[in-house]
Order: sequence, then C-alpha cells, then structure tokens
Amino acid sequence: MPARLHLTALLLFCPTLLAQGPAKKYPAEILLIRHAEKPPDRDASPHLSPAGEKRAKALPALFVKSDARPAPFARPDALFAAADSKKSNRPTATLAPLAKELKLPVNATFHNAPGGAGGEKGIAELAAEVLGGRHEGKVVLICWRHGHMPDLAHALGARGPLKYPSPEFGRVWRITFDADGRAKLVDLPQRLMPGDSRR
Repeated sequence: MPARLHLTALLLFCPTLLAQGPAKKYPAEILLIRHAEKPPDRDASPHLSPAGEKRAKALPALFVKSDARPAPFARPDALFAAADSKKSNRPTATLAPLAKELKLPVNATFHNAPGGAGGEKGIAELAAEVLGGRHEGKVVLICWRHGHMPDLAHALGARGPLKYPSPEFGRVWRITFDADGRAKLVDLPQRLMPGDSRR
C-alpha cells in the first residue's frame, strides 16, 4: 500500500490518534513534607526551633537504608521549598542540610499563594513546573507550610479531603501516578525523631 494511502487508512480507523495529545510525563513520585519544628508563636521567630534544627540535620536519614529503616524513601532528584517570607524561612532551612548532603540546589522561588497574586509564582506555577515533564521519572521533594499543603497536594493531582495535622512535623505525603496519570497520596511517618509516629 502506498505510504499516503496507509496513513489515510490509519487515521480513518484510529480517530483517537487525532484526539489524543502528547502523553503527559509524570515524576516517579513526589514527596511532600512540612518544614521542621518552629519556636512558640509568642517568639515571633522566622527560624527553626532547636528541635527543628535536629530534624533538619536528620532528614538525610530518610533516604539511607539501615537496620532501623530497611526500606528508605527514594532519593530525591530535585528539591523545592516554599519561598522565604518575613514570618518564616523554615522550609528552606529544613532542606539546607539535605541539599548539602545530596549536592542539589533548592528551588525556593514559589510562594504559598494559589498563583498569580502580586505577580508572584505560587502553588499553581509550582504544580505546573513539577508536572510539566522536566521531572519525568524523577523523585521530587517539596518542603512546604502545613496550612497550604492540602492546596499543593490537590494541585499536584491528589483527590479527596486533605488536612495536615497542625501539631505534627514528622509526616511524608507521597504522591505517585498510575499509567493514566491518576495521582495516589499515601500519608507515611518519617520516624526520624523521638516521639514521631511509627505508622
């Protein structure tokens, strides 16, 4: 069959080829964590508390196999943190020791805002960056502020009601994608510090 006729027949009998766009390229998984512990609100400090500094320094252990952690989390290929503000630099401070250990930069150019507010890049833009294909097959770790973590998880494709428990600092929300791009979120313990939940 001539090549032109073969192409015509293919398009006639496979109309879905015309309807479908290019397949979306998803990360292997996205790990979403809250920044480490903060001082009491009365201190009005933007920094981590001493307990938070300990958690930040311990964070690399999440990705190392050991007797205490026979199945570690997958090592990140890219790091993101909520941009510093006058009230908090805790997300970037939380990732600083891990970034040094992994020799990776931390992208902290995205803000808590849903997106477009005041010209700043927000959650919508971060989701577009992470899901846009640049991180296909990679592991992406994002450190955020807990009040906006459900918004970010939903922007990344997670479904259903979500709420990060306010007193907790030791959880990992792991988002994976099936072959059709449907996201699945699993809430897992860090088990890094004394007092962290074991489940």
